[in-house]
Amino acid sequence: QVQLVESGGGEVQAGGSVSLSCVVSGWTYSNYCMGWFRQAPGKDREGVAVIDNDGTIRYGASARGRFTFSRDNAENTLYLQMNNLQPEDTAAYYCASRPWLGGCSTAILALDSGVRYWGQGTQVTVSS
Repeated sequence: QVQLVESGGGEVQAGGSVSLSCVVSGWTYSNYCMGWFRQAPGKDREGVAVIDNDGTIRYGASARGRFTFSRDNAENTLYLQMNNLQPEDTAAYYCASRPWLGGCSTAILALDSGVRYWGQGTQVTVSS
């Protein structure tokens, strides 16, 4: 059984930083597309960062230059370091994974269709 368990998040003032972690267990597929997406109230899901089989990392437009996505294979853990946070970054952040089926992007990761696994989500609130 695939499980993704997030930790981190919380409240921070604009310009501050937050770190998120996600421990992935039970993954038996031979390939993957993993990463983070977020969803703010009343808004669509938005892919934040993603990594695929060959280690290529891609960022969504809002994350580029401010967020850093990394992975610790030994610990089966994904990390998202978020710097210079702004109020518009306020959202529930989800760790997600899906089998690689020919493509991996932030948009694909955030799709609510097909075989996919999501964590429980962790709230990040940025005050001005």
